Amino acid sequence: MFLVSIKIQLRLFGQSSLLSSPRMDNNQTIPNPIKVVRAIRKSTRSALNTNTKRRARAKPNPVYQEEEEIRPTTSISSTPLENFPILSRDFYQIDALDLAPRLLGKHLKKDDVVLQITEVEAYRPNDSACHGRFGITARTAPVFGPGGHAYVYLCYGLHTMLNVVADKEGVGAAVLIRSCAPVSGLETIQKRRGLKSEKPVLLAGPGKVGQALGITTEWSNHPLFAPGGLELLDGPEPEHILVGPRVGIEYATAEHVTALWRFAIAGSPWISAPKNTLRPP
Repeated sequence: MFLVSIKIQLRLFGQSSLLSSPRMDNNQTIPNPIKVVRAIRKSTRSALNTNTKRRARAKPNPVYQEEEEIRPTTSISSTPLENFPILSRDFYQIDALDLAPRLLGKHLKKDDVVLQITEVEAYRPNDSACHGRFGITARTAPVFGPGGHAYVYLCYGLHTMLNVVADKEGVGAAVLIRSCAPVSGLETIQKRRGLKSEKPVLLAGPGKVGQALGITTEWSNHPLFAPGGLELLDGPEPEHILVGPRVGIEYATAEHVTALWRFAIAGSPWISAPKNTLRPP
């Protein structure tokens, strides 16, 4: 191949010389072929070295980086799910701000689907971003119920959002489940989501979690501590967590917009956007 390349370049060299010089007189010298070959070899080596250096300096393809990121171990524990009992009613009888980080690593179970909670947000009484600010209505009544019940509502009339009611009855506080990682029932999750994927996009977002579980607003006020239906099981406590401001609450007061009441498992790819607002506590 190299010799063929040299011959072609020599031929082209000769053609270009003839084209550029319509007539060659006796004073002109014919290019020395040996020098031409040496020049071509030198040019070829230089080009190869340049390409090698470029490849060495090139950054990893982001597509492959993403492939590495989207194939995580979905669960942060190797403990069999059977060893995790349903959380008791007492587990939820605390401030939403305390309950939220404690829910990380816990499991949501409904039929054959099991999800591990990876991201949450706390909503407290007197919080300008909490639905409880409207008082008790047909929609918000579950928020004012005793801790441990589900509060499910529709966002923009499309997305089913699952919340875990916190604290004592009448307080009006809850924790929004923002993202989860699949533990079992992947085919069911994909079918409900209408998405054949194993990437975090499958469950990174509160509406996606509700869809994956197959719940509607009829599940609002359901006791999560009761066997059957939608259950909340225990799970391992994550080693490290991240905190940040909550998402999509621009309507709230400045104090509550900037409050670091969003929590996520550090190192997990199963977290919704934006991720750049999360940091170690």
